[in-house]
Amino acid sequence: MDSQTSNVLPPPSEGGALADIASDVDVRQSSGRHRLWAIPAAVVSLLSVFAVSVAAIIPSKVVAEKENTRIGEMQPAEFARVPGSAQAIGRKVSVSVGDGGGAVPAIFEPDGDFMMVTVMEPSQSVLSWWVGKNEPAVEMLTYEDKFGFQTAEQRRVFSLEQMRTSEEVAEYVALSWLGFPAEILPGDVLISEIACLTYDAEGVCASWPPSADVLQPGDRLVSADGVELASVNDLVEVLQDKRSGDTIEVRVDRGGEGVFDTSVELTSAPDEPNRTIIGFIPFDTRRVELPFSVSIDTGSVGGPSAGLAFTLTLIDALSEGSLTGGERVAVTGTIDLDGSVGAIGGLVQKASAVEQAGVRLFLVPASQRASDVEAARRAAPTLEIVSVATLDEAISVLVDHGAVFPERPAER
Repeated sequence: MDSQTSNVLPPPSEGGALADIASDVDVRQSSGRHRLWAIPAAVVSLLSVFAVSVAAIIPSKVVAEKENTRIGEMQPAEFARVPGSAQAIGRKVSVSVGDGGGAVPAIFEPDGDFMMVTVMEPSQSVLSWWVGKNEPAVEMLTYEDKFGFQTAEQRRVFSLEQMRTSEEVAEYVALSWLGFPAEILPGDVLISEIACLTYDAEGVCASWPPSADVLQPGDRLVSADGVELASVNDLVEVLQDKRSGDTIEVRVDRGGEGVFDTSVELTSAPDEPNRTIIGFIPFDTRRVELPFSVSIDTGSVGGPSAGLAFTLTLIDALSEGSLTGGERVAVTGTIDLDGSVGAIGGLVQKASAVEQAGVRLFLVPASQRASDVEAARRAAPTLEIVSVATLDEAISVLVDHGAVFPERPAER
């Protein structure tokens, strides 16, 4: 039989072994002086929490500055351009019968998806400035960097108009490429900006046209000299027989204020003294007439930089095969009527957003500055960034990456 040793200790006896052990140990009470160190440590911790809380409230313009290159002065930087999101738009396309009642083409469910990329420009605190000041995808902005000289109402009008124009141009380019009949129609007379007549040596406007006193960006001209204006061409005809110094009556539709009548003194074009002008640069408000209605649900996103993404999405949706090669492909760049791709802002932030979304290929405009593209590659080192100059070049790059060249419905 195996023997086992008991694990139960015998009760201590007076003068026994335990007493001998206790007599050899120097047992001391904790000194109150050691506890005093906990007080400053706690104070420091509380002050740190308080400092972080305050830094999260104080606006960054208290400590952050950026040069305004227009006037050569340092100005407070209270905003930052940061990565936004990469949104799939392939399943946001819908087609319906147009006004002409033409046949509706088939919509092909996308295998992969094209991604529309956005940036954000939120206000910054001292804390967010300090955390992001060394991040390549964070760019501090002044008030003028973000808003320019536009009012909130003007920005709203321009943003919506830019997105509408971007969508319609994309529809025209995509359908024309696919062989569908599409037509460009003239649009309203919308003022993009008041034209400067002369500049000083520093490049600052030295003289403005008289119309600057009564008109402003975002105004829509309804009529001029009693003639209803359906397009800029109508305004050109009105001004043909006018001379610099003449005054005409114009009816203006201004967001937030409504319609009103006013007088405008005309002037001469700075580069063409014999041409009479009101003195503004018009917004591109041309409309597209299609054989059927096309809709892309963009939500509240504004701006023209998704033009190429819209165009590729529509071609993919209206043709057999997979233009994405079954992958997610991020795209940015404006699209012009001739299919050329234009530069955009915030490329570094967009590249970072694309990389964070796990997308591997990002098509960007070839007209972008080389320094922008290099900075984007540094901000998103695992992302393949490919520059394209035209729609055809973009399709060629996609085919090289596994896409199927679209079959034009007109060629079936």
